[in-house]
Amino acid sequence: MRSTPPNRPAGHRAWRRIGAAAAAAAALVLAGFGTAVQADAATAQAKVTWTAAPCATPKHKGELACNSYRVTGGLTAFEKQQAARTGVTPKAADATTPSGYGPSNLQSAYGLTSAAASNGSGETIAIVDAYNDPNAESDLATYRSYYGLSACTTANGCFKKVSQTGSTTSLPSSDSGWAEEISLDLDMASAICPKCNILLVEATSATMANLGKAVNEAVTLGAKYVSNSYGGSESSSDTSYDSSYFNHPGVAITVSAGDSGYGAEYPAASRYVTSVGGTALKTSSTTRGWTETVWKTSSTEGTGSGCSSYDAKPSWQTDTGCSKRTISDVSAVADPATGVSVYDSYGVTAGWYTFGGTSASSPIIAGVYALAGTPSSSSYPASFPYAKAGTSALNDVTSGNNGSCSTSYLCTAQSGYDGPTGWGTPEGVSAFTG
Repeated sequence: MRSTPPNRPAGHRAWRRIGAAAAAAAALVLAGFGTAVQADAATAQAKVTWTAAPCATPKHKGELACNSYRVTGGLTAFEKQQAARTGVTPKAADATTPSGYGPSNLQSAYGLTSAAASNGSGETIAIVDAYNDPNAESDLATYRSYYGLSACTTANGCFKKVSQTGSTTSLPSSDSGWAEEISLDLDMASAICPKCNILLVEATSATMANLGKAVNEAVTLGAKYVSNSYGGSESSSDTSYDSSYFNHPGVAITVSAGDSGYGAEYPAASRYVTSVGGTALKTSSTTRGWTETVWKTSSTEGTGSGCSSYDAKPSWQTDTGCSKRTISDVSAVADPATGVSVYDSYGVTAGWYTFGGTSASSPIIAGVYALAGTPSSSSYPASFPYAKAGTSALNDVTSGNNGSCSTSYLCTAQSGYDGPTGWGTPEGVSAFTG
């Protein structure tokens, strides 16, 4: 199993700023032009830049990579949305205020506002990551307090952090890169299911064996929803990993599809998990109020998809372009330019950051499963969206691609099923229950 996703670009991409846009936007506001024109002016602002999270480059041979990016400059979709509404161009990101989508944005985009307000009590979402984030609970508290979410602490029984063996005291060594990933995952689970309990299971290292043991521990401790935001290249060992770590009927296990564009990763390729692709999410004038396309930055950066080389096709998956398992099943926001707000303080300047990558989409979908309610004990929740395929329970993503491939739907969005976005993104919870 490879230790980093293929063709991962080094460093972050940067684009030249267009300096006159702010003045133009202000002039349009004074002249009384509408918000659509203001939005166009805001769009002309500097392009968003980002860098791969440190955990996207494993420290040790045999470790897997996290699938996250941290925005470093420019105006995110959230900031452009704010500028269009207020006519005031935001200041450059300085970590003092959120610059990405928050809970109300995400709940609105995915038709979850009502469910998030009433569902999730008593449900536990497990977040599986590597190494220890010593500030996980305090950073989560800051995020939830800012957005008006109820406290989720060890003291009130909502939050629990354990090692892969279940210990609350003997934890892995701390790692600032994985701490960023942990903050992202905890915040996204909170954003979608604010009433859910959260269990953070920290693996000793980012090997498949240790992360897999952490998955098993999460299930042993009662979690019915387990999010995994990491991956690596496929190997002939994957089918044994399937049976050892991911074959948990009655548990919704979500896995990010990867950030390196077209190509399969494991464990997203496991037939027992819900593989989660990534989109670019923006507001629109549609009835929904939002629009999505496949997330792609370049030929080597964007949501993953493709055919597994080893994992058998699950019975509920009937597309013909792959003889074995096809990635993805569903999707959610992942483009850093349309990224999500995260609070993090370990190893960086304590403050607000915007993150993207399919590391964001996996815990979002785990949260949707939690809002939908406990799966039946013999079910494989990855099959649930397939039962609602082509219905209003899912937002069909029909534009964009994540690269080139010989069978177009495996890398190019279309009406119905496609590899980059699966059957689409949530519109409420009905496609995630069964």
